[in-house]
Amino acid sequence: MRRAVVAGVVGLALVGVAGSAAALWPEPAPAATALSLSGDLHTHDPALVAGAPGEPWYVFSTGDVREGLGAPQIRRSTDDGLTWELVGTVWDAATRPEWVYEAVPGVSNFWAPEVIEHDGTFYLYYAASTFGSNASVIGLTTNTTLDPDDPDYAWVDQGEVVASEPGETNFNAIDPGVVEDADGTPWMAFGSFWGGIQLVELTWPSGKPVEGASPVTIASRTSPPNAIEAPYLVRHGGWYFLFVSRDACCQGTDSTYNIAVGRSREIAGPYVDRSGSEMTLDGGEQLLTSTGDMVGPGGQSVSRGYLAFHYYDAAAGGDFRLEIRRLAWDDEGWPVATTRAEQDG
Repeated sequence: MRRAVVAGVVGLALVGVAGSAAALWPEPAPAATALSLSGDLHTHDPALVAGAPGEPWYVFSTGDVREGLGAPQIRRSTDDGLTWELVGTVWDAATRPEWVYEAVPGVSNFWAPEVIEHDGTFYLYYAASTFGSNASVIGLTTNTTLDPDDPDYAWVDQGEVVASEPGETNFNAIDPGVVEDADGTPWMAFGSFWGGIQLVELTWPSGKPVEGASPVTIASRTSPPNAIEAPYLVRHGGWYFLFVSRDACCQGTDSTYNIAVGRSREIAGPYVDRSGSEMTLDGGEQLLTSTGDMVGPGGQSVSRGYLAFHYYDAAAGGDFRLEIRRLAWDDEGWPVATTRAEQDG
């Protein structure tokens, strides 16, 4: 419900002239703007790369075993993120990273990619795992262009970034999200269930952890099954914002996925919500949850101020699809992902 309607009515009664009273109505709460998407939106765990005006946009997403041996999928838009087409997968049978299949027996498709550009190179991180296990790895492949039509287009395998093993590590090496701090140092957040969300310092140009770096926990749930994952870090307005997905994914219209956020002045935290509760102790500001036919939003990324995520469409039998919204920011510096219709509904 839009706030402060009563105050506006009182203002109208006091002034008595509609034109003058309009100035007394408070500004409406900030709201996100949802893009009107069309085309191929069958996307899970989208990593958005929003182009500058007039340049292509890309979405990289979790793979499908029926396409490119489960490699991360690539979609492109040439109209500022409105219309999407599938343009291929990151690898095929001839170019797949064979080491991953040895590192994670039983892996069939690759999850939750992340793409970041540094010094003319695009770094694509991806997760290899199986459901219910923390026998997982985050791998890396690089390219000098995202345009599959460019003659220089070629993904080059860079091997393992982080691994987790049952009984040896208390985290799960999936769902990478990379950000550069104010000094240009790259950091990777990752994790799912188990020990929660981890953070590790990387180094350029390798894109891998600095020598001797150990992951530290920056967010967790306080009760089993520690249902928090899909971290994504954003630097905005002197703060670092940690976006996470919580609760149950991948269950169609039974999914309870939702997006929460916390912030910190320092890249390593502590990340807190609006009330000051730390995200290592189940804190987190609710950003987006199920509304109408949009069930279980999550698996998010942020690019050039746009939030991309997937949800399960109740009007389509629970099939998953892509959503992109331009974030708004409130007067306390917190992101807003709800649209005006959702706020008024």
